[in-house]
Amino acid sequence: MKNFFLPLCLALTGILHAQLHPSLMLTTATMGAVRKGITEYPLLKSSFTEIKRNADNAIKAGINVPLPNDGGGGVTHEQHKKNYQNILACGISYQVTKDERYAHYVKDILLQYAAVYKTWPRHPKRKQVPGGKIFWQNLNDCVWQVYVIQGYDCVYDYLSVADRKKIEADLFEPIVKELSEVNEETFDKIHNHGTWSVAAVGMTGYVCQRKEWIEKALHGTNKDDKSGFMAQLNELFSPDGYYTEGPYYQRYAILPFLLFAKAINQYQPELHIYNFRDGVLKKAVDASLQTTYTNGAFFPVNDAMKDKTFESEELVYGVDIAYSDMKAGADLLDVARKQNKVIVSDAGLKVAKDLSAGKIKPFEYKPTWLSDGADGKQGGLGILRSGPNDDQTCVVLKAAAQGMGHGHFDRLNMLLYDNNTEVFSDYGAVRFLNIETKNGGNYTKTNDSWGKQTIAHNTVVADKISHYRGEEKAASQNAPVLIYFDAEKNFQVVGAKEDHAYNGISLLRTLILFTPSGTGFLLLIDIYKANSKESHQYDLPFWYQGHITDKSFPASINTTSLRQLGDKYGYQHIWLNGEGRPGTANGAITFLNNKRFYTTTFLADTSMHIQFVTSGAGDSEMDLRNEKAFILSEPSKSNQTFLSITEPHGNTDTIAETTSASLSKVKDLKLLEDKTARTVFEFVYGSKTYRIELNYNDHDKFIQIK
Repeated sequence: MKNFFLPLCLALTGILHAQLHPSLMLTTATMGAVRKGITEYPLLKSSFTEIKRNADNAIKAGINVPLPNDGGGGVTHEQHKKNYQNILACGISYQVTKDERYAHYVKDILLQYAAVYKTWPRHPKRKQVPGGKIFWQNLNDCVWQVYVIQGYDCVYDYLSVADRKKIEADLFEPIVKELSEVNEETFDKIHNHGTWSVAAVGMTGYVCQRKEWIEKALHGTNKDDKSGFMAQLNELFSPDGYYTEGPYYQRYAILPFLLFAKAINQYQPELHIYNFRDGVLKKAVDASLQTTYTNGAFFPVNDAMKDKTFESEELVYGVDIAYSDMKAGADLLDVARKQNKVIVSDAGLKVAKDLSAGKIKPFEYKPTWLSDGADGKQGGLGILRSGPNDDQTCVVLKAAAQGMGHGHFDRLNMLLYDNNTEVFSDYGAVRFLNIETKNGGNYTKTNDSWGKQTIAHNTVVADKISHYRGEEKAASQNAPVLIYFDAEKNFQVVGAKEDHAYNGISLLRTLILFTPSGTGFLLLIDIYKANSKESHQYDLPFWYQGHITDKSFPASINTTSLRQLGDKYGYQHIWLNGEGRPGTANGAITFLNNKRFYTTTFLADTSMHIQFVTSGAGDSEMDLRNEKAFILSEPSKSNQTFLSITEPHGNTDTIAETTSASLSKVKDLKLLEDKTARTVFEFVYGSKTYRIELNYNDHDKFIQIK
């Protein structure tokens, strides 16, 4: 790592002189251009119009600073959240319009907070000890301050010296103490909660000219660089910009990283914060976008809410700052156009101006390996992509590290997207965000008992036990290993292995995107090897979206009663709908999803049985969605190779009432050779036979397709 800390400490001595306000996202130097841009560029104008509308509504509604009482989504929670949004909206509106009504609102509400904040006890429904005061978790208090300090910065010069003194002494000083001293453990955490905390304290330090706060935020409470913002930049991102908690939390954490970095750049541009670790923040914005499908949805690995897209506020900031300040490519303008919003700042001005000038290029989704871990050696995320953005096939191999407390136990999990939708999906998190009646808006108990368990994902489970027995500490000690990645040929390949999820079992998965000659559809070829000296039950689920339309073997379906598939490790949450035995060399299951057919043809033998299942069993709080899977299950084998080919084909038009190509062209899938270091198989597609060789120990000849 580069030694960034010494020059930063030396430079701090020169930043606390007289300064102009605003000086964070908005600056005095650029306000004239921003005001002018609002009249000239439609996207900047519409973005400000929304902010001004919110500010006007805030003034109309009046000020309400209630005693905190509710959990996430409750009345007081939502009011305090609305208050920090209103403070920022009114601050921006004041800077743009110079209408003192907005500044007066910010002054009055901050003085009301200053009058009562120190009298408030710990939040009665706090999650942690000691925890927050305004909200149920300290994290939300940090977010509150990140927004509020920006609004304060916008009205700083409007306030009298006496008002500023009261607000800083009775509100900001005790808040900073709460964040950096009372909740010191969170402040020093290498985690997204810690990032929000140091950003809140550091940004407040810059605006209020408090050197001590800035140093703590940058270097941790002990100022030894074992915690604080710089340590977080060093440890939470890989050299490729991938954030260790996964795409959903990368989206969330990117905002405090960028806001604080922007503040550092404004106050101390000589530090070149955007160049730290070879521009890791710019890479982080790109990695965040690359971990979305073409519909903008983030890959829902680990704890993730599946309805989050790159239209979220965090990525609006990310796109605008990366494009304006970090000189990212013009394809970010394509994302900004879809977001249909910009920051009202110099960064948003640059984006809106260049959009109006027609500099936009289609966003470039790339097949890529995103390494995980600060050193890039803790596994990663393999992403294969092919096709245009309006109908792209995308395959994800999750071979990343555990992802701390938000990680799931799903080594070598696979996701498939096609035709603008999920095909093989990940459940994501079991949480009802800000719905107080559902566990106070927090993660539900079934997030642990179902969402995190291996069987809830598209990866092998041995003996009905989750990887690492579902223990975070054990799972955090090892990561999968990339064995091969290549997206430069007319086919794309990613392979990784996991040797520690089970004692004595080695897992190795290779995914191939391949287009047979004479067709526009790609095949997903999946080779999953489980090797052991002892016999085990191996289950490989495929959680599919859509409806089964055909299968090549008979199945006994439970039509009058259901039973749970097991009693722990997530199996207690699965209803067994039915099962069948292919009994031949090949089995095939066809399902219809978004008017396109998908057939998974798989290698079978007489011992394999297929279980048709639905999630939702053992769910007394009715938290779970009812999602469907078919599970390839081998009851007792030491070495097992699950070999399958998933083929998109045909379509159905419900308006015209037509259906075409509803039958698969893949047939005669055969395993010709299967050893520890080598697998050879062939299949027929249409009238042509394809032979594929995998040489796991020979990188130069890893894959041969004939």
